[in-house]
Amino acid sequence: MSDLDLIDRKIVAELMRDATLPIAQIAEKVGLSQTPCWKRIQKLEANGVLTGRVALADPAQLGFGIIVFVEIEAPNHSAEWRRDFTAAVDAMPEIMQCHRMAGHMDYLLLVAVPDMEAFDQFYKRLTDAVPIKNVTSHFSMERIRFTTAYPVDTRRR
Repeated sequence: MSDLDLIDRKIVAELMRDATLPIAQIAEKVGLSQTPCWKRIQKLEANGVLTGRVALADPAQLGFGIIVFVEIEAPNHSAEWRRDFTAAVDAMPEIMQCHRMAGHMDYLLLVAVPDMEAFDQFYKRLTDAVPIKNVTSHFSMERIRFTTAYPVDTRRR
């Protein structure tokens, strides 16, 4: 992102805040006319800076009452285990995010399920899918802060 100029950073920041804004409003906020603004957005998409545009939803309103952070400790670090684990993760829609970690755990999953029974079923499917040395689950009690927007510097340098 260091190669992006101030206008590009402002465009990215605006789109992360609200991707439904019309080009005219984005252009006005960043100090461009519509056509150059649209061309910059297209270039940001082509260069992989902007990877998609999505709607954010309230998990509770969709029936996902439990959000769980699941720590996974792998039994080994072989390419075969990683491949099998990745396939298992890809096959489980409850897993919203999966990160390979440095530190005391090997992987961290963000899991959304309707209730404890659904989590228990998920847990059994996960532990049946691949050998796992250790699984530790942390249940979110309250979402205090949530954003998908990175803190892009939109100040003049």
